[in-house]
Parts: sequence; structure tokens; C-alpha cells
Amino acid sequence: MIVVYGIKEHLNPIKRKLSEIIHSCMMSVLGLPEGKRAQRFMPMDAEDFYYPSDRSAAYTVIEINMMAGRTIATQKALIKALFKQIEAQVGIAPIDIEITIKEQPAHCWGFRGITGDEARDLSYNITV
Repeated sequence: MIVVYGIKEHLNPIKRKLSEIIHSCMMSVLGLPEGKRAQRFMPMDAEDFYYPSDRSAAYTVIEINMMAGRTIATQKALIKALFKQIEAQVGIAPIDIEITIKEQPAHCWGFRGITGDEARDLSYNITV
């Protein structure tokens, strides 16, 4: 599950493209399949979105929630790919992007009526 926050005037015009970029990076770095897109966009009023004074109104926060298992190198590769592709394709400078990866053990995930540690039919590998 990915949640993206930003000021609505800046986020709304690019959210479709940003969704494509994020999912493309998730597929290329983590090996997620095409149909495994789980994203939420939270466009916010400027008065509800406080950000550091040395950032612009394009400041965007990306929270990536995933089951534990990816190596540090894989996580860093994902973060760097996102910085590079977002800047190249939608023009948001890395200074205006904040990315957080939040990992939880598989037993803390629930989907399809089971917990993540019970799933035996995932179409992607968690330990990459």
C-alpha cells in the first residue's frame, strides 16, 4: 500500500503520471506484477499541509507500506529510482520529495481473508 500526500493544486494534475512512475519503479526494483498496484493519493488544502521552509509547494510525501523481507540494498534502490524517475518525468526535484518505507512482519498484513504469513500463492517474491 502506498500513500502519497501533497498540496492538491500541485498533486492533482500529476497524480496519474506519478502513479505510473511509482508502480513502474515497484515493478522494476521489487518485481511486483503489473496488476499489483495499491495506491492512495491524499491531495490536501495548503493550510492543512505543513512542510519545511526550504521546500517548495511541490513538496510531496510518499509512504510505502510493505511486508518485511527486502534487503537494505533493494530498499535504497527503490528510493533512488523514485527520486530519479519523478524528477525526470514530472519535474519534482528530489529536495521536494520525501519517501518513507514502512515495513511490517507478514503476520501483520491481512488480505483475502488470511494473514500475509499464511499466503502461499503470491505472484511476487518478498525477499529481494
